[in-house]
Amino acid sequence: MRLGLALGYWGRGPSPTHLELAREAERLGYHSVWTAEAWGSDAFTALTWIAAHTSRIRLGTAVAQMAARAPTATAMHALTLDHLSGGRMLLGLGLSGPQVVEGWYGRPFPRSPLTATREYIDVVRQVLRREGPVTLDGRYHPHPYPGPGPTAGAGPGPGLGLGKPLKSITHPLRPDLPVLLGAEGPKNVAQTLALADGWLPLYWSPTRWAEVYGLAADGSDVRDGFLVAPLVRARVCADVAEGLLPVKTMLGFYIGGMGHAARNFHADLMTRMGYGAEARRVRDLFAAGRRDEAVLAVPDAFADEISLVGPRERIAARLEEWREGPVTDLLVTAPDPVTLRTLADLNRA
Repeated sequence: MRLGLALGYWGRGPSPTHLELAREAERLGYHSVWTAEAWGSDAFTALTWIAAHTSRIRLGTAVAQMAARAPTATAMHALTLDHLSGGRMLLGLGLSGPQVVEGWYGRPFPRSPLTATREYIDVVRQVLRREGPVTLDGRYHPHPYPGPGPTAGAGPGPGLGLGKPLKSITHPLRPDLPVLLGAEGPKNVAQTLALADGWLPLYWSPTRWAEVYGLAADGSDVRDGFLVAPLVRARVCADVAEGLLPVKTMLGFYIGGMGHAARNFHADLMTRMGYGAEARRVRDLFAAGRRDEAVLAVPDAFADEISLVGPRERIAARLEEWREGPVTDLLVTAPDPVTLRTLADLNRA
């Protein structure tokens, strides 16, 4: 099981620690470093900055939002950074949710998310393989653009009808650049296993992953070479409850603030993990503006199950559970070099 460093996205401004954490992770032998985006900083610019200050560590997006860019634009970002970094790019993509897609990007959330995802990856891979001009008779990502979208609100309006199939001017460094997907629902997970090169689970239970995601208990439905790279928050500390507070803060925001009450994929996943009533309470408190209470309403048991928090000995014992499943890469959100070093030491032991 390889280790990756998950830096996420910026808050109010650039983090003064991200670059040094990335350099320390490379020095410690971490395989990869990952950036993300929500509705502020973008994933690719920060990753390019890290690429310029490192030499070996792989560079991933976990995740870049599909609604933010046309699939050809995403492929351009990926192939450009892959060239500049000497072939270190890992392209992680995610749909996000209706609240962000429609509220931030000003476009309709696809009524068939599986179809939209499938078409998006098809176009990205056509660009990267550069076997011919990009063409797709698609519902959401047709190339060339034929006119208004086939469903209400799906397209920007009638075109001029002058589009022609085009092939990337730049030859991609790697036509098989890995494409990973963030997926939470069972159908999305099943499509990810069949379609992508890897999967970026958001909440991973090392003891209940098969039942939560509808996978075979022996991992037989995960093919050889497929990357399973869950994100986990980690912190070496004496007080477990104190260490769990940042985990609960993240969960409170994702469950309460990153989705509509009628459509929240993060809350749905928490419900499938057995915390439905708690998810509803977190969501209601957050919606009422009682954010501190929403954080405290996140069950310690849930936060602990999906994280690695506590003294070194406790983390060492729990890390063994993560190794027993199909995880190939553990993407660690860690606030300090001590935690990074501790995990590197334990993973080598």
